[in-house]
Amino acid sequence: MSEGCELCEAAVITKRYFEDETCWIGDCEVCLVPMVVWRVHDAAPSPEVRRHLHDALALVANEEFAATSWTIDDHMRNIPDHYHAHARPPYFWRRGLH
Repeated sequence: MSEGCELCEAAVITKRYFEDETCWIGDCEVCLVPMVVWRVHDAAPSPEVRRHLHDALALVANEEFAATSWTIDDHMRNIPDHYHAHARPPYFWRRGLH
């Protein structure tokens, strides 16, 4: 845990979908799409951990975006030193949502 890191704090501010010992998934406070957050303050999870994170996010995204396709976006724009990834519906960026 890193002092001052919002993702390490893991405050429940938006809808929380899932939690386990490796990660938590909630709606991103900024863009309001499901986001998986690794519980370790590090930007580079191992391939095995990344697979677990993405698999957990996929379960949530498949429910939330059941009528459409979605993609994983793990470009960490605002908090680059703590791994997290968003599930993005199609054309998310073109709609002016961010």
